Amino acid sequence: MVTARQLTKDFGEFRAVNGVDFTVQSGESFGFLGPNGAGKTSTMRMISAVSAPTSGELRILGQDPRVDGPSIRARIGVVPQEDTLELELSVLDNLLMFGRYFDLSRKEIRERASELLEFTQLSDRAKDRCDDLSGGMKRRLTIARSLLNRPDLLILDEPTTGLDPQARHLVWERLYRLKSQGVTLIITTHYMDEAEHLCDRLVVMDHGNIVAEGAPRELITSHSTREVLELRFEVDAVLDLAFFNSLAERVEVLPDRVLLYVHDGDDALRAVHAAGLSPSSALVRRSTLEDVFLHLTGRTLVE
Repeated sequence: MVTARQLTKDFGEFRAVNGVDFTVQSGESFGFLGPNGAGKTSTMRMISAVSAPTSGELRILGQDPRVDGPSIRARIGVVPQEDTLELELSVLDNLLMFGRYFDLSRKEIRERASELLEFTQLSDRAKDRCDDLSGGMKRRLTIARSLLNRPDLLILDEPTTGLDPQARHLVWERLYRLKSQGVTLIITTHYMDEAEHLCDRLVVMDHGNIVAEGAPRELITSHSTREVLELRFEVDAVLDLAFFNSLAERVEVLPDRVLLYVHDGDDALRAVHAAGLSPSSALVRRSTLEDVFLHLTGRTLVE
């Protein structure tokens, strides 16, 4: 569906995307994981055929976006980072208006709009003004709008940023359904749980570079331990890093906590207590993609 080779994007003297390579297969959910400023959105804009690459090769649906932009855009759906709905119009009218961009008949647009409102669980709000919707409902409407042309490829830029947990999970469930219907998804996110839930494969980006690629669980297995022990101490506590290093394969000292990367977190915690240390809190958890990112880049996904 998408192939990139040495893909680069410059803005003046600033290089936002630095010669990246990746391939997206038909029917998969492919993710770009990284913090703000990693180059995710610039990459997505090139894949969306709205921003020309500075250099390198890019093929979308087998076509070159430099010369085939209109035909590519007719076959993809885009969910932008910010909802760009017409707030004064009704939910239904937003879909009816947007459908005209694809040269569909009024009858066909109305039929598709009805199907999509049901799919996104917004049928009972069809006549309501968009301005009266919750954030989660606006996001679902934006997804419905992106599906009006029945795209082969759906591109989602930070699809659940700012949503509460319940709204996030409802959006996830809708995306699962789309994938089961054969729609190829490309998703950018800085939420590691979202990437783990939604992506078959992903790349981890930092400062315009791809620093790792693979399935979420493969990346965690390759770049982290099975468990992590998170310890918090009082602000003025003196930490014995040599002792922590003796317990763990890797130790990360963050401003608010110490992370011990171990295979058995409970054993490590018992050793901490046996040494007479009294952390103000302790948590044993499994490793996540954020631990992978911290290991590869030395910083957290959300800073």
